[in-house]
Amino acid sequence: MPRPSSALLLAGLLAGSAVAHAALPGPFDAMVPRSLPGRPRQWTYASGVAELALAAGVAHPRTRRTAALAAAVFFVGVLPANVKMAADARHGSPAARAATLARLPLQVPLVLWARSVSRNAAGR
Repeated sequence: MPRPSSALLLAGLLAGSAVAHAALPGPFDAMVPRSLPGRPRQWTYASGVAELALAAGVAHPRTRRTAALAAAVFFVGVLPANVKMAADARHGSPAARAATLARLPLQVPLVLWARSVSRNAAGR
């Protein structure tokens, strides 16, 4: 049986990340791949706005299915930033390397979670 709390937890995660992008943009700026046009701060704020919009969409039952599917796509889309972060940490401390490498496979459960929320919302 699907749990509405799963969708609300996903919305909370996205909203929390959006707030972090606005409140502490520096670490997010460092993750932006250099190949993207414009300044990293623009991408940091844009991704925060996207996360906030996704959070609102996932939180609302009427838009949950589409927003959760969009969140899954978003989680795949930010993978290059996580790869860049891991590559940048390769000369850092062992703890930094471990943390950034551990973060990479976390994208998979996030994508699967968002897809599950989307599927569970499809019949509503």
